[in-house]
Amino acid sequence: AKSYPSFKPLAGYVTDLLERLNFLREWLEEKPPATYWISAFFFQHAFMTASKQNYSRAETIPIDAIGLQFEMLPSSSYAKPPALGVYVYGFFFEGARWDKKQKRILESEPKVLFTTAPLMWFQPKRTVQIRHPPSYLCPVYKTGDRRGILATTGHSTNFILDINVPSDVPPEHWVQRGVAMLSQLDD
Repeated sequence: AKSYPSFKPLAGYVTDLLERLNFLREWLEEKPPATYWISAFFFQHAFMTASKQNYSRAETIPIDAIGLQFEMLPSSSYAKPPALGVYVYGFFFEGARWDKKQKRILESEPKVLFTTAPLMWFQPKRTVQIRHPPSYLCPVYKTGDRRGILATTGHSTNFILDINVPSDVPPEHWVQRGVAMLSQLDD
């Protein structure tokens, strides 16, 4: 018996599992969604690789020459998918928060451990064309347990990727605070 990584109690786990199945059922029975719930995937790396592969094939560029540029979006939902890449939601900041007005990461509010990250555009581009404003390279994990085992695929069982999050302070500021994103909470 195998499952996706989770530290949720049984009731929360079952609710989460049913939501994941519903997301995938709607995609299968209706059409691909305009925005993707990243937490619904067991292996998020494959989803991101597929996004890059679609771009690679459309532009006839080797996939090894493609990376993802990340853009935090102002709206929390979109009716249509982007022409290139994917809109992704389902991340939570731990130790910081996103400010929609200032369009950057800020200190957490007092006594608030987790905040919802904005909807993001994972935009595939040639690696040499990716530009990032001053930012914090924020690690993203599946669970709050910030460790994992390196699988035979070369991927961690818990680490997903690093996302450049706009910031007006040096990255060391956020590193010292242990800021990360999670794709699911433990409740």
